[in-house]
This record gives sequence, structure tokens and C-alpha cells, in this order.
Amino acid sequence: MLIYGRNVSLEYLKKNEKVRKIYLQKGFHDQNLISLIGKLKIPVVYQDKIELDQLANGNHQGIILDVADFSYTDYHEFIQEEDSFVLILDHLEDPHNLGAIIRTSEAAGVSGIILPKDRSVSINATVIKTSAGAITNIPIAMVTNLSQTIEDLKKNGFWIVGTALEDSIDYREIDYSGKIALVIGNEGKGISKIVRSSCDFVAKIPMYGKINSLNASVASGIMIYEVVRQKRR
Repeated sequence: MLIYGRNVSLEYLKKNEKVRKIYLQKGFHDQNLISLIGKLKIPVVYQDKIELDQLANGNHQGIILDVADFSYTDYHEFIQEEDSFVLILDHLEDPHNLGAIIRTSEAAGVSGIILPKDRSVSINATVIKTSAGAITNIPIAMVTNLSQTIEDLKKNGFWIVGTALEDSIDYREIDYSGKIALVIGNEGKGISKIVRSSCDFVAKIPMYGKINSLNASVASGIMIYEVVRQKRR
């Protein structure tokens, strides 16, 4: 898999994340990255900007890494702590949303993220680039059945909080103490009926303007930081 961008590359190289080859733009002058590359002794190929443009589907900032495919985690590895806080993404489709959510989750100290295997965006170069390197610091699991996973989380002491505009309560009125799994729905359809039926609470973010919904990554950020605020008070 090819990933690109200076922040992402720096995080991968600092962790020595199975980087097989590096493509650098001729004249590349980021000394921090150049020094790190020299220490790791990873093969480097220098190319013109137009050649790098053909490899990357976005702003590569003069550096592209050839890395192993993303390695998902078993979610059981990050749900054991007494105050665990996990994020469940119910068939999110936009890689930019996913990348932004990963970045916010890592910044807020979320324990881990759970994605469904089918009909959902997976970890790709766009997601990694948008996460600005945060993806190397937070575990992400991929599961075959969200409903079964939610039931397993309940058996492990989690309260499940879904998000929807209808038949829901103000997100600030929910008690987020203990183990919490926050479910964020699809950009257009929201959370599925079967997932909603498994939720202990369904929360909404009040809308005071004429627009009746928020971007998934923005809504996630608001919800995530309310959970964190309550857990830290």
C-alpha cells in the first residue's frame, strides 16, 4: 500500500512500521525526515514531481511510502480496562470522514475504533493521510457482524450509546461513566435499525439553525469530547 504526506510519513518512520521503500521528490529538503530515513536504511527512489503525482491520489508533499497493508486489531485487546471508551462506526462510507474521526479519537484518548467488514470504508491511503499520522497510535478493529459485536460488548460491561435525531435525548443528558461504546451512523442513513435496537441510549445534538444535521466527523467530535469531559471530571 502506498501512503503519502509528511506527517503520516513521519509517524510511520518513527514507529518503523514495515516501510518497504520510500519515494522522494528530487530536491526534497525536510531534514527531520531525511535524517530519520538515513538511520533506518530504507531503500529510497528519487523521482520528479510528475512521477510522484502519478503514484499518489492526493497531495503527497514530496514523499510516498510503500508500506505493508494496514493491520487490524482484535477489539478484545482494547475493551478490558474498567473505563474503556470505544467508537463504533456503522457503515461509514467517506474516507475523509473516517480519517478525521480517527484523528479526533486519538487526540481524545479513545480506547479503540470498530468498523464493519462489509459496506463500509476500510483503511486506505486517503484515510491514513487525513488522519495526519494518528492512525499509528490508536487500535482499529474490523468485525463481520456489528450486532453480535455490540452484544459481546454488553456482556463485557459496556453501555451502548447510538446517535439519531428522532426519538432521542440531548447528548449532554446521558451519564457516560463506566464502559461506553458510542455508535456513529452512516453519513446519509444514520445508524441501522438493528443496531439502534441494541442501543441502551440514543443521543442527539440539538440543531438551532436551518440545517438539520452535521457532518459525521463533526458530530463524532462533539460526542467524543462530551464523553471524555464527563469521564475526566
